[in-house]
Amino acid sequence: MAFGIKRHELVSWKEAVSRGEIAFLTHYWLDNRFPGCKTVTKVGCSDVEVLIKWGAQYGLKAEWIDYKENYPHFDLFGHHQEMIMRQEGILDQLHRFS
Repeated sequence: MAFGIKRHELVSWKEAVSRGEIAFLTHYWLDNRFPGCKTVTKVGCSDVEVLIKWGAQYGLKAEWIDYKENYPHFDLFGHHQEMIMRQEGILDQLHRFS
């Protein structure tokens, strides 16, 4: 279940993904499979080859890409989420939900 974002943020993320950009969207997220994780960052790009190459630099595997709703993306959470967002210089999204 996702919550804590505004509609325009989701629309902006979808537009950026559709343009083939690497786009980040962090929101609150609850999933019993991942206890202790309260947020997820979706890193998407419609150009799957670009997304695979981006993910590879962080050890993310192509088979982890979620193709839901025609917006290919990696789901980042926990330690990997924070580490990758630090390296990308976009901690503002994480700080907003902490």
